[in-house]
Amino acid sequence: MTNNYRAVLRQSVLGLIFCLSACQPAVDTAANNTTATVPGPAAAHINWFEYQGLDPLFAEPLPQGTYQNPVLAGFFPDPSITRNGDDYYMTVSSFTYTPGLPILHSRDLVNWQLIGYALTRQSQMEMDGLQVSRGIFAPTLRYHDGTYYIITTVVDRGGNFILTATDPAGPWSDPIWLPEVEGIDPDIFFDDDGKVYIAHNGDPVESLYEGHKAIWLWQYDPQSQKIVADSQRLLVNGGVDLSTKPIWIEAPHLYKHDGWYYLLCAEGGTADQHSAVIFRSRSLAEPFVPYSGNPILTQRDLAPERPDPITTAGHADFVQLPDGSWWAVFLASRAYQQRYFNTGRETFLLPVSWQDGWPHILPAGETIPYRLAAPTSLATVPVAQPLTGNFTWRDDFSANTLDLNWNTLRKYDQSWLSLNNQQLRLQAGASGLDSSEQPAFIGRRQQHTHFDASTSLALPGGQPSTDTFSAGIVAFQNEQYHYYLGIKNQGEQVIIFLEQANGGAPQQIASQPLTKATDQICLKISGRAGSISFYYAPGNDDWQPLAGTQDATLLSTQVAGGFVGTMLGLHSRQETGGN
Repeated sequence: MTNNYRAVLRQSVLGLIFCLSACQPAVDTAANNTTATVPGPAAAHINWFEYQGLDPLFAEPLPQGTYQNPVLAGFFPDPSITRNGDDYYMTVSSFTYTPGLPILHSRDLVNWQLIGYALTRQSQMEMDGLQVSRGIFAPTLRYHDGTYYIITTVVDRGGNFILTATDPAGPWSDPIWLPEVEGIDPDIFFDDDGKVYIAHNGDPVESLYEGHKAIWLWQYDPQSQKIVADSQRLLVNGGVDLSTKPIWIEAPHLYKHDGWYYLLCAEGGTADQHSAVIFRSRSLAEPFVPYSGNPILTQRDLAPERPDPITTAGHADFVQLPDGSWWAVFLASRAYQQRYFNTGRETFLLPVSWQDGWPHILPAGETIPYRLAAPTSLATVPVAQPLTGNFTWRDDFSANTLDLNWNTLRKYDQSWLSLNNQQLRLQAGASGLDSSEQPAFIGRRQQHTHFDASTSLALPGGQPSTDTFSAGIVAFQNEQYHYYLGIKNQGEQVIIFLEQANGGAPQQIASQPLTKATDQICLKISGRAGSISFYYAPGNDDWQPLAGTQDATLLSTQVAGGFVGTMLGLHSRQETGGN
């Protein structure tokens, strides 16, 4: 290779534009090359990103009058639902992803659209330095008398708080902090006598065993925005039957129906012993009695080797439709190889039946159905961007703001990215994906066990930055478990590399010099349950694999731990020692 050729090749990649989707000859790189070089730190320029779901379970057409479970595929855990007239809204846990507390809307209970976020600015929430699975836990969303309320917990950074809004799409208020309310998973309940109550998980008066928790109740004054003094009372100690040492009673939701107060909780932890249990009382001042038929939802008693298993079912919330029927949203996970899941805890929907004054979600021993009859009283209202089934999602970066499906980590600062001329400019950051700070990273949920994601990079007009940096596509579970397929300059060579974090610091496991001068390159990740593969294509060439098939189970909750699912996205990082 001549020195002149090396220089051409090196310059052609230093300012590459990154886009995730199959490498397409139709990409007009000449048009992109008219963009003037932006002075300053090195940056990747991204033309488009494409994600394609390929799950066999979703392949068959959906019969008319039915719906697909999960209704929110991918990392949408701990769902809470509310209704205002003919409109239904949900929010879910977001942990340290920003913006936080996604708000989803539906008119038919089965087709959902992401419409905004409740946490959108640094003045609301500080999560710098927190690990991915800390931050925002288990919200409750309610509508009452013209106002929407979210009550939730920020773990390791302030505890429990309330947000309010008159429009669920936002803006939402700054937090109303509740220092008296300890623990997690708070619920807000508006009684028909005008009083307001907050229930939550917390420590018992005396801890008898590991995992022993309790459900507590406070009265709340919405006028003063404070807890009513000396109003705390114990609702549940331990769980359904304290003598069996139940663990992790949590996620309380209060309802009133036919003169009874009902308390819906999760029990058993969020793994394969997860469940939903129900209690009731005639008065909030009297003991809550557990249902003899508990749990009303679980999959823990089913054979692990069953086909296409849905696991970890629990953490439910109820909503009543205008026709009087009740439905439950809850978290569960689609597993491969019996127990692994990379898509995180997802949101499922099932009808609720009432028997002898008690609600039932699923009879004991029955599997959660993937498809069943939709609510007959609600007309089907399709959405522009489906959140379940097999679909292709593409971002051409033609809008003035980042698409709602993208998330960043910890901070709300997005000064390191910009959108113009149908491109995303991603400035290389000092922090890597293994950092507890904010890396230059945007991600969207992996929503399918089988998927493809890919991209194309091109050199913008003018002289690129000579700073040493890398950029590329990632499959990210947390700081210690992820893959990064990137490109960087190393001496006079341009290197395509694969980095893996498998329980510790990231390690480069493969690299390949580029031997073709080009003004664009494509990158692709293909996930197939427990395996994952990485590809690159200079110019309009065919895909070339980098390294062999890799282990995708390291992106699963069972290996990586925590409470989130895999995110797929783009990353740019400053490099040292590469020139």
